[in-house]
Amino acid sequence: MHPVSRKCAKFVESGPLLLDLQNCSLKDPGLNFPQAHTAIIIDLQANPLKHDLSDTFHGFTQLQTLILPQDVNCPGGINAWNTVTLYTDNQTCLGQRNLCNSTRDAEICPENGSCVPDGPGLLLCVCADGFHGYKCMRQGSFPLLMFFGILGSATLSISILLWGTQRRKAKAS
Repeated sequence: MHPVSRKCAKFVESGPLLLDLQNCSLKDPGLNFPQAHTAIIIDLQANPLKHDLSDTFHGFTQLQTLILPQDVNCPGGINAWNTVTLYTDNQTCLGQRNLCNSTRDAEICPENGSCVPDGPGLLLCVCADGFHGYKCMRQGSFPLLMFFGILGSATLSISILLWGTQRRKAKAS
């Protein structure tokens, strides 16, 4: 992975936040790329990017324009964008759709959860206040004291058992 160099990244802050990374020789946007999650326009054209960027744009909920090399698919697929336009040297993904507004919302998240967009083609189900656990089925708060009490007791018991068996072996040697 190539880190985004300062000389390559051009931030334009007049109007919408623009991140210009075109022609930066990027195969992957890099580990620091999630820090740009507030960008509205990102230009990644003329880079040798990998073909699947679906996991790259978690948290990019404000992104409205993404310019990619022609052979790289828009993250989330064509259903995650209002318009996908192919040009001779690039591909433009315009107008990120909110999957939570689809008619399938009732099927996506559990009864005590709500849908929250998490980037192009991505969503999260967040438990309502007072609910937690798998599919938000448990009511009340998470029992931290009981959880860590049991975990601590089990860890201490196993540690004492292992210490005792290893000590006996050390005395026998």
